[in-house]
Amino acid sequence: MKKTINRAKDNSSRGSVLKHIFTGTGILLVMALTLSSCTDFLTEDLQGNFASETFYKNDKQALQAINGTYNAIAFNSFNNALWVFGDVASDDAVKGGNPGDQAEITYIDEFNADANNGIINNYWSFAYEGISRANNVIANVPSIKMNETLKNRIIGEAKFIRAYVYFNLVNIFGEVPLKLLPQLSNETIHVPLSGVSEIYRQIEKDLSEAAAVLPESYGSSDAGRVTKGAALGLLGKACLYQGKWQEAVNYFHQLEATGEYGLLENYADNFKVSHKNSKEAVFEIQHLTGQNPFMGNVLNQWFAPAAEGGYYFNAPTQSLVNAFEVSSSGESDPRLDAGIGRDGHPWLNGELFSAAWSPTGFLTKKHQQPLSEVPASLKGDGDLNYTYMRYADVLLMKAEAFNELSNADSAKANLNKVRQRARNSFEGTAPADLLADITTSDKSQLRTAIQKERRTELAQEFHRYFDLMRWGKAVAETALGQDFKYETKRYQPIPQAEIDANQAIR
Repeated sequence: MKKTINRAKDNSSRGSVLKHIFTGTGILLVMALTLSSCTDFLTEDLQGNFASETFYKNDKQALQAINGTYNAIAFNSFNNALWVFGDVASDDAVKGGNPGDQAEITYIDEFNADANNGIINNYWSFAYEGISRANNVIANVPSIKMNETLKNRIIGEAKFIRAYVYFNLVNIFGEVPLKLLPQLSNETIHVPLSGVSEIYRQIEKDLSEAAAVLPESYGSSDAGRVTKGAALGLLGKACLYQGKWQEAVNYFHQLEATGEYGLLENYADNFKVSHKNSKEAVFEIQHLTGQNPFMGNVLNQWFAPAAEGGYYFNAPTQSLVNAFEVSSSGESDPRLDAGIGRDGHPWLNGELFSAAWSPTGFLTKKHQQPLSEVPASLKGDGDLNYTYMRYADVLLMKAEAFNELSNADSAKANLNKVRQRARNSFEGTAPADLLADITTSDKSQLRTAIQKERRTELAQEFHRYFDLMRWGKAVAETALGQDFKYETKRYQPIPQAEIDANQAIR
């Protein structure tokens, strides 16, 4: 069995779902974007209702519209539970929390969710809200008289965001409606399901067009906007997921050719506020504490222990902890304690973690901040960004593609860069048998080593389930156990609300 923790199934829940602040039809925008520090780009207050025919008139409004599109995926990244689909549905975590709390996550965890599941419905709703905002930008900004470079950049940002949302949708649901126009007619509202390959073609098209116009970097006031490298990275990932190995490698090489990315010296720094938007972050969703309207990261509370005002969700499994290497003398891979709280080891605030804080004995540390940064009274308003893609992830994807192309030397070179950084993050002198370079050139053994490295390097970053699915039936069913059937359980059901509303898929 994949999970061993007992959980009740009831309808109680904690936490409210953020309300939509944009709509995709009729009235185009109802938004409030806030001024932040120089490290974030959502910089201006705008409140009120704007009709499509009166709003898109100048560059300021174009910027406000694209900023609102970023705002949509910021909501989607925490309140609509990418962590549920990426971590909890995998062998890396269980729901956690009190047994009956957010019970609908339990059904996803146990592969029993139906079309009325609230978590699934909420995720779908927020995802298509982001797509709707992107579609409005793509459709309306071209007619604005403004600087052409800025115009093209804004359209490129919107295309990236649309591709990012569809990439997550196609990997969670499989076939989904491919909506590419503003929701202004029956034809654009009632859209049939598109096949997975068609959705990927659109993702690649959007990302290619985005990469052609996006800058390689921004000034500090625009930190966090999507870059050329982000588009190339997601293009490479989309190709990897389709088994297009050489194309994936080519895109990853183009990303590296920008010269903008590299590994941080210390692995743990990736998960600290002090290193937001670092050289390792290829695509990072921005959060800010203390904003009105809300822009904080609620994972800081959802994943924290009860003693800090938290709900202790997304609890790591013993299986995940066991995946980290241990030397013959007992020292662990430093990434374990950098990312996971375990009994008797230092927690975020300097105290020792207690296994009693979690139903599995473990909690994730990567999306939380110490109380010195965000006190318990404000726990749900965190300042830490969510990094969707790191350069270490790129290196491991590149290693995987090279291995499938039977280029073992290049595969090992990229894999070992990640392992060497982890080894160098060890305090003091690392034991000789901990995180040693991988030397095998056997394709099957190297594939296994790369898959294992992805699990430990990217633990609790919401990628594991999607990795298992793309690696195929044998890998997925071995990891997830007898309750999981690849052919029937891989994708979540289309929400009943969409089936009822969308006449083209009834």
